[in-house]
Amino acid sequence: MKRNWIPMIIFLTIIVIPAMALGAAFQGTIQGFNCVTEGQVCPVGKEDPMVAAESVFVLQTQDGNWHFVPNVDSKIMARHINQMVMIEGTYNTKFRAIKADNVYVMENMKWRKVWSQDINDEIYREYLGGTPWSGK
Repeated sequence: MKRNWIPMIIFLTIIVIPAMALGAAFQGTIQGFNCVTEGQVCPVGKEDPMVAAESVFVLQTQDGNWHFVPNVDSKIMARHINQMVMIEGTYNTKFRAIKADNVYVMENMKWRKVWSQDINDEIYREYLGGTPWSGK
């Protein structure tokens, strides 16, 4: 009986642990994807022309790495270019992406929530009768 448990535990460890994603908080600034891939800081003070040229925005962390945030609309991201932000969510190492639950912006040394997946889903349910991913 004991011998049956060992292969099962090994199997579950191999299958389940990599499938689990890491939930955490990530801090950095919102930058245009073209800026970070070219190794530049988006032009401070010239956000409007830069936003017109960019269509994808990423979170650039203090260590210089960048991460996609695919479930937050680019219009929301564009509002906070060059601002210190914190994104709570689940990280996917394969796609270098954060599935955001909440987005905060630093204002007056305090974090202010500017976006939430729960609020976004509620808006879809209230005005459209369901979320795009609910099948309704």
